[in-house]
Amino acid sequence: MNFPTYIAKRYLRSKSSQNAVNIINFFTFLVIIIGSAALFLVLSAFAGLKTFSLQFTNTFDPDVKAVPVTGKFFSLTAEEKDALETTEGIASYSNEIVERVYLSYDDKNCIAYIKGVDEHYRQVTAVDSTLYFGNWGVDENQAVIGIGIFNLLGGPMGNMSPLNAITLKPGNRSITADVLGSKSFYNQMPLVVSGVYAVEDGLDKTYVFAPLPMVQAFLEKDSTQISGINFKVEEGVAISKAKEHLKTVLGDKALVLSRQELNTTLYKMLKTENTATYLIFTLVLIIALFNVVGAIIMMILDKRGNSKTLFALGTTIKQLRQIYFYQGVFVTCFGGLVGIALGSLIVVSQLVFKWWRITPSLAYPVEYQFVNILIVLGTIVVLGLISSKIASSRISKKLLA
Repeated sequence: MNFPTYIAKRYLRSKSSQNAVNIINFFTFLVIIIGSAALFLVLSAFAGLKTFSLQFTNTFDPDVKAVPVTGKFFSLTAEEKDALETTEGIASYSNEIVERVYLSYDDKNCIAYIKGVDEHYRQVTAVDSTLYFGNWGVDENQAVIGIGIFNLLGGPMGNMSPLNAITLKPGNRSITADVLGSKSFYNQMPLVVSGVYAVEDGLDKTYVFAPLPMVQAFLEKDSTQISGINFKVEEGVAISKAKEHLKTVLGDKALVLSRQELNTTLYKMLKTENTATYLIFTLVLIIALFNVVGAIIMMILDKRGNSKTLFALGTTIKQLRQIYFYQGVFVTCFGGLVGIALGSLIVVSQLVFKWWRITPSLAYPVEYQFVNILIVLGTIVVLGLISSKIASSRISKKLLA
């Protein structure tokens, strides 16, 4: 242990003869603890909120999805289907077709999207886990709707009265009053609701799931025409590698997108919010660490006599500055560690006891991540080094004269 470090540790443990200096040092230490604990708690809360927000997309969106480059639909040939079956890194895939429809039941109506899916859809996505009641029927004319649509239409469930889906017939005919009044302008399909899913309000009012062949016939599309292909990537296979293999098979007819690329806006929003919150709380820490500068300067003035003695005994100005620099670093680092420990205790208690709840059945989501510990500790150390350097630079020959 070198001389400046030894003296800095002695100063850290010893009390000042001036009670005001002791109070300032105590509050400085307390502010560092509260600031670091608050930063850790906010980062843990945002990590939990991010996971909570993304669980909806993880349920409905596949690992990788192919969508048309232009328009709503594209064709998948038999050769391409065979190639997809043997594509490296792909565990399974599912075709789908999506179109906007008008839903009508018992004089109530709403607008939604009908999504025709094949029998592999539930293997590719985790949509099974969203079933609120009923079952995922895949028989002819059966459908699964969101709880939002279910409530809007007054509970169209079972075989008593079917749910009617209506869409415009494809074509380029001009729209006139006579055409609008004619049934030849629309396609209509009765649906028996076999189940209801519940995820979140937006999605619950958006989709109606039905068998793929039935929806293709409803939209007057042949069996090769689809809106997208959902892929489940094998465990351990990189998404980028799987996308490369799929692009080779599908060529230029489809865009191959990862789950993150399908939800670019959501991911950008979460990243921006996390960064902004970190910067705001870092600014609070910067303001708080001005206390460290003030506390060290007060200590320098309080220990001015000791510093003169050490200088007279041969201690250099550089070493004296190092003493107070190390003291500031020790205070900020130790305060940061205590703050992280306090924040960790609160986060773990929330994970175990769920004492803070958004609703009676939903605890506020938090996540304990090691990377957050490193971020907080790194921030505290860097700011502590800067503030300690500023304060220790006050030591000069003029001060010791």
